Amino acid sequence: MNRVIIFLILSLSLLSAGAQAQFSKYIIVLKDKNNSPYSLNNPSAYLSAKAIARREKQNISIDSSDLPVNPAYLDSIRNAGTVTILNVSKWLNQVLIQTLDNNAMNKISQFSFVKNTAGIAPRKSSSKYGEKNDLQKTSPVKKINKIQGGDNYYNYGNSYAQINIHEGEFLHNNNFRGEGMTIAVLDAGFYHYDTNPLFDSVRINNQVLGTWDFVANKTSVTEENAHGMLCFSTIAANKPGVMVGTAPKAKFYLFRTEDAATEYPVEEQHWVAAAEMADSLGVDLITTSLGYTTFDNPGLDYTYADMDGKTTICARGAAYAFKKGMFISASAGNSGNSSWHYLATPADGENVLAVGSVNASGNASDFSSYGPSSDGRVKPDVVSVGSNTVVAGLDGNPTNAYSGTSLSNPNFAGLVTCLWQAFPERTNFEILEAVRKSSNQYNNPDDKKGYGIPNMHVAYTLLQNKRDEETNKRILGSEWIKAYPVPFTSAFNIIVNPPQTSRSTLVLYDAGGKRVLVKYVDVQSGVYQQLSFNALTSLAPGVYWLTYNDGKNQKLIRLVKQ
Repeated sequence: MNRVIIFLILSLSLLSAGAQAQFSKYIIVLKDKNNSPYSLNNPSAYLSAKAIARREKQNISIDSSDLPVNPAYLDSIRNAGTVTILNVSKWLNQVLIQTLDNNAMNKISQFSFVKNTAGIAPRKSSSKYGEKNDLQKTSPVKKINKIQGGDNYYNYGNSYAQINIHEGEFLHNNNFRGEGMTIAVLDAGFYHYDTNPLFDSVRINNQVLGTWDFVANKTSVTEENAHGMLCFSTIAANKPGVMVGTAPKAKFYLFRTEDAATEYPVEEQHWVAAAEMADSLGVDLITTSLGYTTFDNPGLDYTYADMDGKTTICARGAAYAFKKGMFISASAGNSGNSSWHYLATPADGENVLAVGSVNASGNASDFSSYGPSSDGRVKPDVVSVGSNTVVAGLDGNPTNAYSGTSLSNPNFAGLVTCLWQAFPERTNFEILEAVRKSSNQYNNPDDKKGYGIPNMHVAYTLLQNKRDEETNKRILGSEWIKAYPVPFTSAFNIIVNPPQTSRSTLVLYDAGGKRVLVKYVDVQSGVYQQLSFNALTSLAPGVYWLTYNDGKNQKLIRLVKQ
């Protein structure tokens, strides 16, 4: 099917080399990284300070997959004949080259450090290129402004419904809007994002940190295709009263990895190379609205069995990206009504958040691809608004004339970014689990909506409860009850890890043994609880005693009032 705009169902598979005359681009898989000039003891030579900090924060070790491909191997490949190295993957330890030199390919295949070679893109495209406006075109909703309730920080205008379905405004209202977070968008092009009025804030605040076109090996990504621009707008647009995205204060890298003219395995190699660049630059989250299932050459097609999260180039690359501490979100696919039926890769990845589609009322979109993954895992993971999603139109005005999981995915990815901003101490896996658990059918997932519609207020509460529990454990240490601060002025708190479930009694006495106040509280064994004693300003300075009694266990705590 056509490749760009609203979810590109593409595919990829590496076959063993085949007839060289058919191909001009090849993957060279290497055996090792022996005799590398790079060292695990000096990661700053190949990773940014932010990338290293991400690993340290999540207790991720730097290993051999972080080491660049051996430059001596690259030199040998480059000098084998008329050969151009297009990009490399250190995670998969492979090189993408372009050549029409059969002698060079024969020489490369004989190198002792080469494991195998495989054709990955044709000598000449079989596709007739044109601007492919094959959006899931839907009838626009005549009035797309939804009245907002309450006093929100942003006046979302037309995009309110697609944020409110996740209670995403809760994060924004609590000052979590993407600041300090970096997102990489991997897509097919970002047509004129640099002049579109809905991205004015992005430009004024220099929120795009960098761009790269992995297809054409150039810096600019604004010429080829609008698909990535539409996706980007659901996150980054910031025109109050008109359209506001889900993480309008984040920083961004925009990477073009998809060639709209063809569908060949080379595009997955671009994807992995871009993910590695994102890692090296210290990106926090990758969002991609690309997917791969079938190719222009049917001999390269995937089958549903390949959607197991560990077979395709993209899924393997996404697994490495997650292991390096990044969060990965991907469109589930638009094959719900087609013979393929199932999700695409890299959405099949075990720790990739696969996002399906619903409308603003929460009803499943018929086009949204089905799960599970071929090895039986719940997919999609969650759903967001992909039917009549509000995006930035080419004319600079918002439109909801397009639908697809390409839009539901970035719409929700922005909220994940804000959630992680709120809890920077959490790992990517902990954020992923909180998102899943916050969803409205977590206890009864299905193959269309997965765990359902996530709620950011619920996810925030889950993570806050975990933070509070860890704080309580740290304060208690080896004790089961403790008071703080000591001394106190107008209030103090009690943290208790109850030995038993009971209705407990707490009594505060002054130094002379006079009862000052009594508090009764229901506690549950093993559940940390914080109790506050407030409005104590009128108490005279001096020593006080607090007793705790649950009918079996007692504790006497000394306090001092200043």
